[in-house]
Amino acid sequence: MIESLYEFLLAQGMAEPLAARLTMVADIVAILLLAFVADVVARRVIVRGVVALAARTTTHWDDAIMQRRAVHRLAHLAPAIVVYHFASSALAGYETWSAVIQEVSLLYMILVAVMVADGVLNATVDLLRASQVARDVPLTSFVQIIKLTIYCVSAIAALSLVLGKSPVLLLSGLGAMTAVLMLVFKDPILGFVGGVQLSVNRMVAPGDWIEMPKYGADGDVMEVGLTSVKVRNWDKTITTIPTYALISESFKNWRGMSESGGRRIKRAIQIDTTSIRFCDDESLARFSKIRHMGSYIERKRQEIADWNAEHDADDTRPSNLRRLTNVGTFRAYIVAYLRHHPLIHQEMTFLVRQLESGAQGLPIEIYVFSRDTDWVRYEDLQSDIFDHIMAIAPEFDLRVYQSPSGGDLQDALQGIRSTGERQ
Repeated sequence: MIESLYEFLLAQGMAEPLAARLTMVADIVAILLLAFVADVVARRVIVRGVVALAARTTTHWDDAIMQRRAVHRLAHLAPAIVVYHFASSALAGYETWSAVIQEVSLLYMILVAVMVADGVLNATVDLLRASQVARDVPLTSFVQIIKLTIYCVSAIAALSLVLGKSPVLLLSGLGAMTAVLMLVFKDPILGFVGGVQLSVNRMVAPGDWIEMPKYGADGDVMEVGLTSVKVRNWDKTITTIPTYALISESFKNWRGMSESGGRRIKRAIQIDTTSIRFCDDESLARFSKIRHMGSYIERKRQEIADWNAEHDADDTRPSNLRRLTNVGTFRAYIVAYLRHHPLIHQEMTFLVRQLESGAQGLPIEIYVFSRDTDWVRYEDLQSDIFDHIMAIAPEFDLRVYQSPSGGDLQDALQGIRSTGERQ
């Protein structure tokens, strides 16, 4: 058609150079119009059709690709391909301009290809983020490595295209810059090594609760990246930790607690040692009426009576007799109370023990596991248990130790003044 235009202009008596230039201009306009049509068809017909088709399917991968606009970006190749294909014929005789336009078209196509690959990788991460794979493998780190590789390869290809040199020559030249590259990409390299070790050893994954006091991190892992790990703390702040720091330094991962189905309760109640005493018949009768304690006291009474009879203990000297104490009975009550508690894990470590007494009294430590690992419900359960234990301690004639406060001292002074006034 362009040749026909050229011949038509010559037949009209137009000078040959002018006819050639007008023909070239018409050729360029035709190519631009064709590129515009290709762009419209690609974006408004093909892309819309693909989007409508993806919306009708029940699969999720196509929706993820649409959301990341990978197909929309791919449509930008259409006008570039048209310009690249027809540039040499339209600019015949202008090889320099033709080569420049073709190179620009190729560079544009490389950029579009990189953007499409980026969208596909992001869509892949979106699809796998909710799966078990995302918990076991730091996807973000690996995807960032793939992206970095794609960017480097694309940059080398673009540079070789501009310089007119083979990519092999450029790669061989980069070998001499290895030391510089190692310095520039030190953090990504260390991060990649750290990410691989974290993945292989299953040390940390998105969703894990970790503690790393050095970096002020205490919360859920949001993302394991190539150079950093993002942690959303419980106060809703976000802490960024270098990925390699999780390999070279220590941190606490609470994943084991979550997977075990039990969360540890480890807390002690301080008993005033001046309130500890042997139990007499009246106190034992009173303790027997407390829930869970009747059978225990009856069994211990029989056991102690048998022991005293076996060892010919002198009834006239109580110090020679084996007797129950109120603190031991109280500890037995705590055991029975927790054994019958529906939210205490009975198959895990279950321990109620005395610790070494000190200036604040005798610690009775509870070391058990709750069935609920949720933080809020766990704290509610722990508080309810110790509310009950501290409230029932006086039933066993025990006092919970508390350091004297200003109010206690004021009451004592007031009592001394009152005594002085009466005298």
